[in-house]
Amino acid sequence: MPQVNPEILIWARETAGLAREDAAKKLDIRAAYGVDAVERLAALEVGTDEPTRPLLVKMAKQYRRPLLTFYLSKPPRKGDRGADFRTLPVEYSAADDAILDALIRDIRARQNMVRAVLEDEDEAEPLRFIGSHEISDGWQVVIASLRSLLNVRRNDYYTQPDTRGAFDLLRTAVEEAGIFVLLKGNLGTHHTEINTEIFRGFSIADEIAPFIVINEYDATSAWSFTLLHELVHLILGQTGISSTGTENEIERFCDDVAGRFLLPDSEMQELALQSTSNISNLAERICEFARVRNLSRTMVAYRAYRTNKISRTTYGRLSNQFRRQWLNNRNNRRERQRRAGGGGDFYVIRRHRIGNGLMILVSRMMVAGALPTTKAATVLGIKPHQVQSLLELG
Repeated sequence: MPQVNPEILIWARETAGLAREDAAKKLDIRAAYGVDAVERLAALEVGTDEPTRPLLVKMAKQYRRPLLTFYLSKPPRKGDRGADFRTLPVEYSAADDAILDALIRDIRARQNMVRAVLEDEDEAEPLRFIGSHEISDGWQVVIASLRSLLNVRRNDYYTQPDTRGAFDLLRTAVEEAGIFVLLKGNLGTHHTEINTEIFRGFSIADEIAPFIVINEYDATSAWSFTLLHELVHLILGQTGISSTGTENEIERFCDDVAGRFLLPDSEMQELALQSTSNISNLAERICEFARVRNLSRTMVAYRAYRTNKISRTTYGRLSNQFRRQWLNNRNNRRERQRRAGGGGDFYVIRRHRIGNGLMILVSRMMVAGALPTTKAATVLGIKPHQVQSLLELG
Protein backbone atom coordinates (compact mmCIF):
# COMPACT_ATOMS: atom_id res chain seq x y z
CA MET A 1 0.00 0.00 0.00
CA PRO A 2 1.44 3.46 -0.90
CA GLN A 3 2.55 5.65 1.98
CA VAL A 4 0.31 8.51 3.04
CA ASN A 5 1.77 12.01 3.22
CA PRO A 6 1.01 13.26 6.77
CA GLU A 7 0.38 16.72 5.32
CA ILE A 8 -2.68 15.28 3.59
CA LEU A 9 -4.10 14.07 6.91
CA ILE A 10 -3.72 17.51 8.48
CA TRP A 11 -5.12 19.30 5.42
CA ALA A 12 -8.12 16.96 5.17
CA ARG A 13 -9.00 17.38 8.84
CA GLU A 14 -8.56 21.15 8.90
CA THR A 15 -10.55 21.72 5.70
CA ALA A 16 -13.30 19.60 7.25
CA GLY A 17 -13.37 22.18 10.05
CA LEU A 18 -12.43 19.69 12.75
CA ALA A 19 -10.09 20.11 15.71
CA ARG A 20 -8.06 17.04 16.62
CA GLU A 21 -10.32 16.32 19.60
CA ASP A 22 -13.44 16.33 17.42
CA ALA A 23 -11.79 14.32 14.65
CA ALA A 24 -10.58 11.64 17.08
CA LYS A 25 -14.15 11.17 18.31
CA LYS A 26 -15.64 11.02 14.82
CA LEU A 27 -12.99 8.53 13.70
CA ASP A 28 -13.57 6.43 16.83
CA ILE A 29 -9.86 6.50 17.68
CA ARG A 30 -9.41 5.22 21.23
CA ALA A 31 -6.66 5.34 23.81
CA ALA A 32 -4.17 2.47 23.64
CA TYR A 33 -0.89 1.57 25.31
CA GLY A 34 -1.09 4.60 27.57
CA VAL A 35 -1.57 7.03 24.65
CA ASP A 36 -4.84 8.94 24.46
CA ALA A 37 -6.92 9.26 21.26
CA VAL A 38 -5.85 12.81 20.41
CA GLU A 39 -2.16 11.93 20.78
CA ARG A 40 -2.64 8.89 18.54
CA LEU A 41 -4.17 11.08 15.84
CA ALA A 42 -1.34 13.60 16.26
CA ALA A 43 1.18 10.79 15.74
CA LEU A 44 -0.48 9.94 12.44
CA GLU A 45 -0.41 13.58 11.36
CA VAL A 46 3.32 14.03 12.03
CA GLY A 47 4.20 10.74 10.38
CA THR A 48 5.27 8.82 13.49
CA ASP A 49 2.56 6.24 12.81
CA GLU A 50 1.00 5.05 9.56
CA PRO A 51 -2.81 4.96 9.21
CA THR A 52 -4.46 1.66 8.37
CA ARG A 53 -6.71 1.40 5.34
CA PRO A 54 -9.88 0.99 7.49
CA LEU A 55 -8.97 4.21 9.28
CA LEU A 56 -8.41 5.98 5.96
CA VAL A 57 -11.86 4.82 4.86
CA LYS A 58 -13.30 6.41 8.01
CA MET A 59 -11.32 9.59 7.33
CA ALA A 60 -12.65 9.73 3.78
CA LYS A 61 -16.20 9.59 5.13
CA GLN A 62 -15.79 11.99 8.05
CA TYR A 63 -13.61 14.49 6.19
CA ARG A 64 -15.81 14.23 3.07
CA ARG A 65 -12.97 13.40 0.70
CA PRO A 66 -12.52 10.60 -1.88
CA LEU A 67 -10.30 7.82 -0.54
CA LEU A 68 -7.80 8.42 -3.35
CA THR A 69 -7.21 11.94 -2.00
CA PHE A 70 -5.19 10.47 0.88
CA TYR A 71 -2.67 8.97 -1.55
CA LEU A 72 -1.85 12.27 -3.27
CA SER A 73 1.72 13.51 -2.99
CA LYS A 74 0.57 16.85 -1.58
CA PRO A 75 -2.68 18.61 -0.64
CA PRO A 76 -4.67 19.84 -3.66
CA ARG A 77 -5.29 23.51 -4.24
CA LYS A 78 -8.33 25.15 -2.68
CA GLY A 79 -11.55 24.73 -4.66
CA ASP A 80 -12.38 27.58 -7.03
CA ARG A 81 -15.19 29.69 -5.62
CA GLY A 82 -14.73 32.36 -8.24
CA ALA A 83 -14.99 35.88 -6.86
CA ASP A 84 -15.90 36.26 -3.21
CA PHE A 85 -18.45 39.08 -3.00
CA ARG A 86 -19.29 38.51 0.65
CA THR A 87 -19.04 40.67 3.76
CA LEU A 88 -18.47 38.02 6.41
CA PRO A 89 -19.62 38.07 10.04
CA VAL A 90 -17.06 38.25 12.85
CA GLU A 91 -17.90 34.72 14.02
CA TYR A 92 -16.99 33.16 10.65
CA SER A 93 -15.07 29.92 11.33
CA ALA A 94 -12.89 27.30 9.64
CA ALA A 95 -15.79 24.84 9.90
CA ASP A 96 -17.97 27.22 7.86
CA ASP A 97 -15.20 27.46 5.28
CA ALA A 98 -14.82 23.70 5.03
CA ILE A 99 -18.52 23.00 4.53
CA LEU A 100 -18.81 25.78 1.97
CA ASP A 101 -15.81 24.48 0.01
CA ALA A 102 -17.31 20.99 -0.01
CA LEU A 103 -20.62 22.34 -1.29
CA ILE A 104 -18.92 24.30 -4.07
CA ARG A 105 -16.83 21.28 -5.09
CA ASP A 106 -20.07 19.32 -5.41
CA ILE A 107 -21.74 22.02 -7.52
CA ARG A 108 -18.65 22.43 -9.71
CA ALA A 109 -18.53 18.69 -10.39
CA ARG A 110 -22.20 18.62 -11.34
CA GLN A 111 -21.88 21.66 -13.57
CA ASN A 112 -18.85 20.17 -15.34
CA MET A 113 -20.79 16.99 -16.08
CA VAL A 114 -23.75 18.96 -17.44
CA ARG A 115 -21.49 20.98 -19.72
CA ALA A 116 -19.71 17.83 -20.90
CA VAL A 117 -22.91 16.00 -21.82
CA LEU A 118 -24.25 19.05 -23.69
CA GLU A 119 -21.00 19.26 -25.67
CA ASP A 120 -20.98 15.51 -26.36
CA GLU A 121 -24.53 15.68 -27.71
CA ASP A 122 -23.83 18.80 -29.84
CA GLU A 123 -26.21 20.92 -27.73
CA ALA A 124 -23.59 23.37 -26.50
CA GLU A 125 -25.19 26.58 -27.73
CA PRO A 126 -23.48 29.63 -26.15
CA LEU A 127 -25.87 31.88 -24.22
CA ARG A 128 -25.13 35.39 -25.41
CA PHE A 129 -26.50 37.15 -22.32
CA ILE A 130 -23.75 35.69 -20.09
CA GLY A 131 -21.25 38.50 -19.58
CA SER A 132 -23.20 40.80 -21.88
CA HIS A 133 -23.05 43.87 -19.58
CA GLU A 134 -20.82 45.79 -17.20
CA ILE A 135 -21.72 47.82 -14.13
CA SER A 136 -20.81 50.94 -16.08
CA ASP A 137 -23.77 50.25 -18.38
CA GLY A 138 -26.04 51.31 -15.50
CA TRP A 139 -28.93 49.58 -13.77
CA GLN A 140 -31.48 50.83 -16.31
CA VAL A 141 -29.78 48.97 -19.16
CA VAL A 142 -29.26 45.79 -17.13
CA ILE A 143 -32.82 45.69 -15.84
CA ALA A 144 -34.14 46.18 -19.37
CA SER A 145 -32.10 43.16 -20.47
CA LEU A 146 -33.46 41.17 -17.53
CA ARG A 147 -37.07 41.98 -18.42
CA SER A 148 -36.48 41.03 -22.05
CA LEU A 149 -34.75 37.78 -21.09
CA LEU A 150 -37.36 36.60 -18.58
CA ASN A 151 -40.60 38.12 -19.87
CA VAL A 152 -42.20 37.89 -16.41
CA ARG A 153 -44.95 40.40 -15.76
CA ARG A 154 -44.84 41.96 -12.32
CA ASN A 155 -48.58 41.55 -11.80
CA ASP A 156 -48.34 37.81 -12.53
CA TYR A 157 -45.64 37.56 -9.88
CA TYR A 158 -47.62 39.57 -7.31
CA THR A 159 -50.80 37.55 -7.78
CA GLN A 160 -49.29 34.10 -7.23
CA PRO A 161 -50.88 32.28 -4.25
CA ASP A 162 -47.74 32.57 -2.08
CA THR A 163 -44.03 33.40 -2.13
CA ARG A 164 -43.09 29.88 -3.21
CA GLY A 165 -45.45 30.06 -6.17
CA ALA A 166 -43.99 33.45 -7.09
CA PHE A 167 -40.47 32.01 -6.91
CA ASP A 168 -41.47 29.02 -9.06
CA LEU A 169 -42.85 31.40 -11.70
CA LEU A 170 -39.59 33.33 -11.80
CA ARG A 171 -37.43 30.21 -11.62
CA THR A 172 -39.24 28.67 -14.59
CA ALA A 173 -38.46 31.75 -16.68
CA VAL A 174 -34.79 31.64 -15.64
CA GLU A 175 -34.53 27.92 -16.45
CA GLU A 176 -36.19 28.43 -19.83
CA ALA A 177 -33.46 30.96 -20.57
CA GLY A 178 -30.94 28.10 -20.20
CA ILE A 179 -29.81 28.50 -16.59
CA PHE A 180 -29.89 25.64 -14.09
CA VAL A 181 -31.26 26.77 -10.72
CA LEU A 182 -30.65 24.66 -7.62
CA LEU A 183 -31.73 25.03 -4.00
CA LYS A 184 -28.97 23.73 -1.78
CA GLY A 185 -27.69 24.76 1.63
CA ASN A 186 -25.97 21.73 3.16
CA LEU A 187 -23.95 18.61 2.38
CA GLY A 188 -26.83 16.22 2.79
CA THR A 189 -27.60 16.54 6.50
CA HIS A 190 -28.99 19.33 8.65
CA HIS A 191 -25.77 19.21 10.70
CA THR A 192 -23.98 20.83 7.76
CA GLU A 193 -26.52 23.61 7.21
CA ILE A 194 -24.84 26.83 6.05
CA ASN A 195 -25.96 30.15 7.48
CA THR A 196 -27.10 32.75 4.93
CA GLU A 197 -24.56 35.18 6.40
CA ILE A 198 -21.91 32.79 5.06
CA PHE A 199 -23.61 31.69 1.85
CA ARG A 200 -26.77 33.00 0.24
CA GLY A 201 -26.14 32.41 -3.45
CA PHE A 202 -23.55 31.12 -5.88
CA SER A 203 -23.29 31.67 -9.63
CA ILE A 204 -21.24 29.96 -12.34
CA ALA A 205 -21.08 32.23 -15.38
CA ASP A 206 -20.56 29.52 -17.99
CA GLU A 207 -21.90 30.26 -21.49
CA ILE A 208 -22.92 26.62 -22.03
CA ALA A 209 -24.18 25.49 -18.63
CA PRO A 210 -24.63 28.42 -16.25
CA PHE A 211 -25.66 27.54 -12.71
CA ILE A 212 -27.31 29.48 -9.90
CA VAL A 213 -27.42 27.97 -6.42
CA ILE A 214 -29.66 29.44 -3.72
CA ASN A 215 -29.35 28.62 -0.04
CA GLU A 216 -32.55 26.67 0.64
CA TYR A 217 -32.38 27.61 4.32
CA ASP A 218 -33.07 31.25 3.59
CA ALA A 219 -36.63 32.54 3.89
CA THR A 220 -38.78 31.37 0.96
CA SER A 221 -39.75 35.00 0.36
CA ALA A 222 -36.05 35.81 -0.19
CA TRP A 223 -35.41 33.15 -2.84
CA SER A 224 -36.68 35.29 -5.72
CA PHE A 225 -34.50 38.22 -4.74
CA THR A 226 -31.42 35.98 -4.46
CA LEU A 227 -32.21 34.35 -7.81
CA LEU A 228 -32.32 37.74 -9.52
CA HIS A 229 -29.23 38.93 -7.66
CA GLU A 230 -27.25 35.92 -8.93
CA LEU A 231 -28.71 36.34 -12.41
CA VAL A 232 -27.27 39.86 -12.50
CA HIS A 233 -23.88 38.35 -11.66
CA LEU A 234 -24.27 36.06 -14.70
CA ILE A 235 -25.18 38.99 -16.95
CA LEU A 236 -22.03 40.70 -15.68
CA GLY A 237 -20.08 37.50 -16.45
CA GLN A 238 -19.17 36.91 -12.81
CA THR A 239 -18.70 33.55 -11.15
CA GLY A 240 -18.74 33.87 -7.40
CA ILE A 241 -20.38 33.57 -4.02
CA SER A 242 -22.64 36.01 -2.19
CA SER A 243 -23.99 36.33 1.35
CA THR A 244 -26.39 38.72 3.05
CA GLY A 245 -23.76 41.48 3.27
CA THR A 246 -23.86 44.30 0.70
CA GLU A 247 -20.77 46.28 1.63
CA ASN A 248 -19.21 46.53 -1.82
CA GLU A 249 -20.11 48.13 -5.15
CA ILE A 250 -20.85 44.91 -7.04
CA GLU A 251 -23.22 43.53 -4.40
CA ARG A 252 -25.06 46.83 -4.08
CA PHE A 253 -25.47 46.97 -7.84
CA CYS A 254 -26.85 43.43 -8.00
CA ASP A 255 -29.16 44.13 -5.06
CA ASP A 256 -30.42 47.35 -6.62
CA VAL A 257 -31.17 45.71 -9.97
CA ALA A 258 -32.90 42.73 -8.33
CA GLY A 259 -34.86 45.02 -6.04
CA ARG A 260 -35.99 47.31 -8.84
CA PHE A 261 -36.99 44.33 -10.98
CA LEU A 262 -39.38 43.10 -8.28
CA LEU A 263 -40.31 46.49 -6.89
CA PRO A 264 -39.78 49.45 -9.24
CA ASP A 265 -39.82 53.05 -8.07
CA SER A 266 -43.38 53.53 -9.37
CA GLU A 267 -44.63 50.74 -7.10
CA MET A 268 -42.61 52.05 -4.16
CA GLN A 269 -44.68 55.24 -4.25
CA GLU A 270 -47.55 53.25 -2.77
CA LEU A 271 -45.55 52.55 0.39
CA ALA A 272 -46.23 55.43 2.78
CA LEU A 273 -43.70 55.53 5.61
CA GLN A 274 -42.94 59.19 6.13
CA SER A 275 -45.80 59.77 8.59
CA THR A 276 -44.23 57.61 11.31
CA SER A 277 -40.84 56.89 12.83
CA ASN A 278 -42.05 54.17 15.17
CA ILE A 279 -40.26 50.92 14.33
CA SER A 280 -43.30 48.77 15.09
CA ASN A 281 -45.52 50.86 12.83
CA LEU A 282 -42.92 50.86 10.07
CA ALA A 283 -42.51 47.10 10.35
CA GLU A 284 -46.27 46.56 10.20
CA ARG A 285 -46.67 48.67 7.06
CA ILE A 286 -43.72 47.02 5.33
CA CYS A 287 -44.95 43.54 6.24
CA GLU A 288 -48.40 44.14 4.76
CA PHE A 289 -46.95 45.81 1.65
CA ALA A 290 -44.60 42.84 1.12
CA ARG A 291 -47.22 40.18 1.87
CA VAL A 292 -49.68 41.19 -0.86
CA ARG A 293 -46.86 41.27 -3.42
CA ASN A 294 -45.07 38.03 -2.45
CA LEU A 295 -41.96 39.99 -1.56
CA SER A 296 -39.38 39.71 1.19
CA ARG A 297 -39.96 42.15 4.04
CA THR A 298 -36.22 42.79 4.26
CA MET A 299 -36.04 43.53 0.53
CA VAL A 300 -38.88 46.04 0.81
CA ALA A 301 -37.10 47.69 3.73
CA TYR A 302 -33.90 47.78 1.66
CA ARG A 303 -35.73 49.45 -1.24
CA ALA A 304 -37.21 51.93 1.25
CA TYR A 305 -33.72 52.75 2.43
CA ARG A 306 -32.34 53.06 -1.10
CA THR A 307 -35.20 55.39 -2.09
CA ASN A 308 -34.65 57.56 1.02
CA LYS A 309 -37.92 56.65 2.70
CA ILE A 310 -36.05 55.44 5.79
CA SER A 311 -32.52 55.92 7.12
CA ARG A 312 -29.74 53.35 7.02
CA THR A 313 -30.01 52.96 10.80
CA THR A 314 -33.74 52.31 10.58
CA TYR A 315 -33.19 49.80 7.80
CA GLY A 316 -30.65 47.99 9.98
CA ARG A 317 -33.08 47.82 12.90
CA LEU A 318 -35.91 46.57 10.70
CA SER A 319 -33.67 44.00 9.01
CA ASN A 320 -32.53 42.63 12.37
CA GLN A 321 -36.10 42.49 13.64
CA PHE A 322 -37.36 40.65 10.55
CA ARG A 323 -34.50 38.15 10.78
CA ARG A 324 -35.19 37.42 14.46
CA GLN A 325 -38.86 36.87 13.71
CA TRP A 326 -38.10 34.60 10.78
CA LEU A 327 -35.60 32.52 12.76
CA ASN A 328 -38.10 32.12 15.58
CA ASN A 329 -40.86 31.06 13.16
CA ARG A 330 -38.52 28.66 11.36
CA ASN A 331 -37.41 27.01 14.59
CA ASN A 332 -41.02 26.61 15.71
CA ARG A 333 -41.94 25.08 12.34
CA ARG A 334 -39.04 22.62 12.53
CA GLU A 335 -40.06 21.60 16.02
CA ARG A 336 -43.61 20.92 14.84
CA GLN A 337 -42.24 18.85 11.95
CA ARG A 338 -39.99 16.92 14.30
CA ARG A 339 -42.90 16.11 16.59
CA ALA A 340 -45.02 15.10 13.60
CA GLY A 341 -42.28 12.68 12.57
CA GLY A 342 -41.21 14.03 9.20
CA GLY A 343 -40.69 16.93 6.86
CA GLY A 344 -42.52 15.90 3.70
CA ASP A 345 -42.13 13.48 0.79
CA PHE A 346 -38.44 12.91 -0.03
CA TYR A 347 -38.85 12.86 -3.82
CA VAL A 348 -41.16 15.89 -3.98
CA ILE A 349 -38.74 17.93 -1.88
CA ARG A 350 -35.74 16.69 -3.86
CA ARG A 351 -37.33 17.57 -7.21
CA HIS A 352 -38.02 21.09 -6.04
CA ARG A 353 -34.43 21.50 -4.84
CA ILE A 354 -33.02 20.21 -8.13
CA GLY A 355 -35.33 22.20 -10.41
CA ASN A 356 -37.12 21.29 -13.62
CA GLY A 357 -34.27 22.46 -15.84
CA LEU A 358 -31.85 19.86 -14.54
CA MET A 359 -34.54 17.18 -14.19
CA ILE A 360 -35.62 17.53 -17.81
CA LEU A 361 -32.04 17.51 -19.10
CA VAL A 362 -31.10 14.38 -17.13
CA SER A 363 -34.27 12.55 -18.17
CA ARG A 364 -33.73 13.39 -21.83
CA MET A 365 -30.05 12.42 -21.78
CA MET A 366 -30.76 9.13 -20.08
CA VAL A 367 -33.36 8.23 -22.70
CA ALA A 368 -30.81 9.10 -25.40
CA GLY A 369 -28.22 6.87 -23.72
CA ALA A 370 -25.88 9.81 -23.19
CA LEU A 371 -26.01 9.68 -19.38
CA PRO A 372 -25.72 6.43 -17.42
CA THR A 373 -27.52 6.10 -14.09
CA THR A 374 -24.40 6.62 -12.00
CA LYS A 375 -23.57 9.92 -13.69
CA ALA A 376 -27.23 10.97 -13.63
CA ALA A 377 -27.18 10.42 -9.88
CA THR A 378 -24.12 12.66 -9.53
CA VAL A 379 -25.70 15.44 -11.58
CA LEU A 380 -28.90 15.22 -9.55
CA GLY A 381 -27.09 14.95 -6.22
CA ILE A 382 -28.77 11.69 -5.20
CA LYS A 383 -27.95 7.98 -4.98
CA PRO A 384 -28.13 5.82 -8.13
CA HIS A 385 -31.02 3.70 -6.84
CA GLN A 386 -33.11 6.86 -6.33
CA VAL A 387 -32.80 8.14 -9.91
CA GLN A 388 -35.64 6.19 -11.49
CA SER A 389 -38.15 6.99 -8.73
CA LEU A 390 -37.24 10.67 -8.89
CA LEU A 391 -37.66 10.85 -12.65
CA GLU A 392 -40.92 8.89 -12.60
CA LEU A 393 -42.43 11.43 -10.22
CA GLY A 394 -42.38 13.99 -13.00
